[in-house]
Amino acid sequence: MTRTVAQKMGVREGSRGRHVGLPAPVATSLGLPALVWVDDGPVDYLHLAVVTADEMRTVLPPLVGSLAPRGTLWVSWPKGRRLGSDLTLPRVIEVAYDAGLVESTCLRVDETWAGLKLTHPKPGKVYANSYGTLPWQR
Repeated sequence: MTRTVAQKMGVREGSRGRHVGLPAPVATSLGLPALVWVDDGPVDYLHLAVVTADEMRTVLPPLVGSLAPRGTLWVSWPKGRRLGSDLTLPRVIEVAYDAGLVESTCLRVDETWAGLKLTHPKPGKVYANSYGTLPWQR
């Protein structure tokens, strides 16, 4: 049996969720379970879609505070510089680390969009990534 993108992302039914900038057709294609959609407060599942690094640097930092301690923030960007994107996996990781989040899993969202799972770093763990450094580890 084929798993949906949402299943691959680990999105669980009943989670508090929010989408930011995610095109409606992409959101529909994820096959999401029933979620509690919220506009504020802590969220378990947050999905951000951006096209440029500047956009990600602007939009991501304010969202970090709304992510529940064990929540996941998926950031999606157009693969292969489609839609005029300047984002690549290394650049997405760099911006995420600058905002205080660490990466774990990358997947194909659809034909156009890639997705990277971001989470809060584990307390006391040192993250060594050639693409980014957490602000407090510089």
